[in-house]
Amino acid sequence: MNIATAPSVPFYKPTGRECDLFETAHDNGLPLLLKGPTGCGKTRFVEHMAARLGKPLYTVACHDDLSSADLIGRYLLKGGETVWVDGPLTRAVREGGICYLDEVVEARKDVTVVLHPLTDTRRTLMIDRTGEDLTAPPGFMLVASYNPGYQNVLKRLKPSTRQRFLAISFDFPPPDTEIAVVAAESQLEPGRVAPLVRLAGHIRNLSGMDLEEGVSTRLLIYAATLMAGGMGIAQALEAAIIEPLSDEPEIQRSLRDLVSTIYG
Repeated sequence: MNIATAPSVPFYKPTGRECDLFETAHDNGLPLLLKGPTGCGKTRFVEHMAARLGKPLYTVACHDDLSSADLIGRYLLKGGETVWVDGPLTRAVREGGICYLDEVVEARKDVTVVLHPLTDTRRTLMIDRTGEDLTAPPGFMLVASYNPGYQNVLKRLKPSTRQRFLAISFDFPPPDTEIAVVAAESQLEPGRVAPLVRLAGHIRNLSGMDLEEGVSTRLLIYAATLMAGGMGIAQALEAAIIEPLSDEPEIQRSLRDLVSTIYG
């Protein structure tokens, strides 16, 4: 599926029918779960689709201390008065926008309690503090993402939550697509991007190296951006790939050896 990207729409190159599925989910009021490794394009995909559909997008980076109040809202003191301030989820519901919960498994358990009524036929958001019971209008969409590779016993998306969402699995794109993405984002010539993508493929396929994850497409864009700005290859790869991937001197040496193999 080819997409003509307007200047106001963030660049995204589809690898399958994910754009069609997103649009169908949006049109039918269905929540969507994106699964995949860090830096493979999940957030950019949501930004692209929200802009393409002309919808306001509220993105929440989930973390250990994120509570339901952070999503719904709270009373705050302003100018000597106590006023209610909507959180991002409440604003998205009121406006019929898209709320994107990035790495939803990192949030506290009370967050899923809030999400469940929004992800079934009720499509409601209860605001206990104000006594409101909001019904999501047509156009509201809940999107969440997580990285299955980081799940453990304490942080795992329960089946009762997962089965409320449609789901798409993301992975790093095939080489030709990744070259096009990195070149478009960094303005580095595709011929100079190709060795970067080849290097990434080797790193991702390495076995026996203590890396939590392979190099992300995001890091490749960083490296290519530095190179497009005139920085030397060795320095750009050191700053954008080797140092971010590991603090272990032995692993860094192995990565440098791999760089030498690719670039000579």
